[in-house]
Amino acid sequence: MNCLVLDDEPLALQLLKTYIHQSPELAPQGFFSNPDEAKARIATGDIALLFLDIQMPDITGLQVLKSFPNPPMVIFTTAFAEYAVEGFALNAVDYLLKPFDFKRFKQAIEKAVEYYKFLQTQQSPTALFVRVEYSIVQIPFENIRFIEGLDDYIKIHVAGSNRPILTLLPLKKVLEQLPIDRFVRVHRSYIVAKNKIESIRAQKIKIGDREIPISDTYAANLKVNLGTAKS
Repeated sequence: MNCLVLDDEPLALQLLKTYIHQSPELAPQGFFSNPDEAKARIATGDIALLFLDIQMPDITGLQVLKSFPNPPMVIFTTAFAEYAVEGFALNAVDYLLKPFDFKRFKQAIEKAVEYYKFLQTQQSPTALFVRVEYSIVQIPFENIRFIEGLDDYIKIHVAGSNRPILTLLPLKKVLEQLPIDRFVRVHRSYIVAKNKIESIRAQKIKIGDREIPISDTYAANLKVNLGTAKS
């Protein structure tokens, strides 16, 4: 299980490095004291578990975790017990209060491994989970009409609501989380739900009262997806 450590205390960083190297279930991918460097590595998307200090000079671990739309599992490592409630509110696997020994560390790892296995055995997802301000919101795939990209943000337009859901997530990234049999990209700025398409005419898709443009880049792919391409 790929893991990463972010802690600004050299002694704590070294202790975690020692413990992790004694744990064959963990595959360390980096030991960082700089939050920006750690965030860049986490953003690659292959980190399953993050060991995260909370009290750091310029940013808290809580702020680091909230900055990711889909953060990895996290085990907080801190000397401050008062952050425990907020830490668990962010779905932390465990909360290690410094100083902690190897036995307590292994207990936290066992929890992480068990939860990781649970996630790996889940059936195909039926909903998209996105961060909206300080909450994680579940949006069933069936409710999504289309998704509109705005630089690093997206607007998720859902059935039964005139107000789209706004979240910090690139369009390319959200496309990776959607079932390819139900959604198709039709423009650099739009993804549509295939079962919500009412009609297509003159390079435009009609969904309710909206017309979604189809770019030349994605037109052929759309025809293949809808089974309308000429053989």
